[in-house]
Amino acid sequence: MGAGHDHGHSHGGPPPTGTAAAAYKSRLRIALGITLSVMVVEIIGGVLSDSLALIADAAHMATDALGLGMALLAIHFANRPPSVNRTYGYARAEILAALANCLLLLGVGGYVLYEAIQRFMEPAETKGGLTIVFALIGLVANIVSLSLLMRGQKESLNVRGAYLEVLADALGSVTVLVAAGIILATGWSYADPIASIVIGLMIVPRTVKLLRETLDVLLEAAPKGVDMAEVRAHVLALPGVEDVHDLHAWTITSGMPVLSAHVVVSQDTLDAIGHEKMLHDLQGCLGSHFDVEHCTFQLEPAGHAEHEAKLCL
Repeated sequence: MGAGHDHGHSHGGPPPTGTAAAAYKSRLRIALGITLSVMVVEIIGGVLSDSLALIADAAHMATDALGLGMALLAIHFANRPPSVNRTYGYARAEILAALANCLLLLGVGGYVLYEAIQRFMEPAETKGGLTIVFALIGLVANIVSLSLLMRGQKESLNVRGAYLEVLADALGSVTVLVAAGIILATGWSYADPIASIVIGLMIVPRTVKLLRETLDVLLEAAPKGVDMAEVRAHVLALPGVEDVHDLHAWTITSGMPVLSAHVVVSQDTLDAIGHEKMLHDLQGCLGSHFDVEHCTFQLEPAGHAEHEAKLCL
């Protein structure tokens, strides 16, 4: 440790390799199994009832199964240990999977809207009673999958992407039920495309929100809920801190926020309490107020920033 500054210190130890989604791996597997099973059931039901809506929902299920499969694959790579060249391992694989899921969801939402318009021009004739039976099977299965992923979607963008896909599919099942019920009761064939438009409009905005959060991680924006001005103010409020610069905070993947900063500390303070105590104070400040445990600080004497600028020229 140098006399005037410390070129890197982290109280959190090495970067963790476990991601927020890893705890829900088994639940994702169960949800994938349920989705694939219901997809087959709905294809059979669509053929038996001559229901285009059920077959379309089965195709939607296939898209969801692909999304869940990618989520599981991402967790597998995300939990591989770091290497010399990949110091954070494959943690970003989760975010890339979430991005892919967003694109899939946007595609599905757009397709639902397109098909709804087509059905206004060419209404599909279905066997309402049989359609309702198979749609109920799909809805119950989706509700089970949603309950499995409910908690995880609050902690991981990857799990949230999978959750939104299952939610979209549950809404698709409700659409089939409502449309089939109205057609069965009144014979009004336009009920199906109207319900489909409603579902499409519910899918797209939520997906756009998830896409924005995913892009924030990829663009290394400050973690959600971390006010950088407030972080700076807290650091400057510590006794002996004269300035802070090169302050950065970003998210590696869900549940893994990190922060780095160059902190200018008076020499009198360092002489009085030492580097280690100063670093512990900084870590405690950031960890307790902003829930950012993995922090790297460089302690500097006054005037060192100008020296750094000259070295970069």
